[in-house]
Amino acid sequence: MCAEKFVAFLVGLLAPLFASAQPPQLTLPDFEHLQSRAVESVDIHVGAFPLWLAALFMDEDDPDDADARAVIKDLRGVHVRSYQFDSDDAYSREEVEKVRRQLTSPGWQQVVRIRDRDQHSDVDVFIATDGEKISGIAVVASEPREFTIVHVVGNIDVDKLARLQGNMGVPHLKLGATSTVTAQ
Repeated sequence: MCAEKFVAFLVGLLAPLFASAQPPQLTLPDFEHLQSRAVESVDIHVGAFPLWLAALFMDEDDPDDADARAVIKDLRGVHVRSYQFDSDDAYSREEVEKVRRQLTSPGWQQVVRIRDRDQHSDVDVFIATDGEKISGIAVVASEPREFTIVHVVGNIDVDKLARLQGNMGVPHLKLGATSTVTAQ
């Protein structure tokens, strides 16, 4: 068998494996038009190579670094958009809702829904799965003066991710007395 036919055969054989490993798509707007109005803005887009590179520089003997390294070694991307404003309704809630609507498409499953009427805040957490593995997580949190969207792509071990709570900027999930939580 010539080399070209062998490569074509391999691609044909392996293509379904790569196709099934792809999590459903989530397109985050760049929200560039909001940067001048925001008091604080965060725009993070880190792909697989920078994550791998960061893991190389982590101290294997430090327990926090070891936990972080275990989490990021299988990630292909981390994307964050976060904006804070000095007045209510300084951004279009519809823009954030467009992101939420993408997460109702096939392949995504909502696992947390928090609505706080007193604070006018909404938090939603969605996961994408590939068999029994989580291949993506998306979090959309919005309030009148701020919103944050986080999208993590790759094989995600929830137990390892939970160990990062309170470290490296990963928050603890705090629920207020007036919050409504729906786990689906």
